[in-house]
Amino acid sequence: MIDYPKYKKVLFCTNFSKISDCAFDYAFGIAKRDEAVLYILYVIPPTPQPDLLRLHLTSEQLDKIEADNQEYLEKMFTDKYLRHITDKTKVKIVIRSGREDDEIIEFVQKEMIDILVIGTHGRTGMEHAVLGSVAEKVIRRSPIPVFVIPCKDKVGFT
Repeated sequence: MIDYPKYKKVLFCTNFSKISDCAFDYAFGIAKRDEAVLYILYVIPPTPQPDLLRLHLTSEQLDKIEADNQEYLEKMFTDKYLRHITDKTKVKIVIRSGREDDEIIEFVQKEMIDILVIGTHGRTGMEHAVLGSVAEKVIRRSPIPVFVIPCKDKVGFT
């Protein structure tokens, strides 16, 4: 008989989409079962052409945008995930900036995460070729197990 591993650090990656919401239940369930720390990671994609923003906006306007974004993210974390968790001592919110797959893999290695939980759109064909898949890129590069969750609400799922 195989002993099931007990995870100490569970990483849940979100973009606050319905797909991520489906994956949260699994990440939270694993962390709760194993009494693990649950890291909830959101990666802010890089701004395309940040120099243009600085040309057209004042530093006060840029600071206001950043403060508004921070407030929005805090609300999203609370509304979507933290309100479901009674013991928040084992939850850590992480916000990084950069390319999603790079930031996720770097965080996994730096924090010595045991398992990563991520949702997927399950795109195929041309849509996949054009849009790519953060989940697929992470799976290919991950040094740890990745639990990929398709959303139950997709056609063909019950």
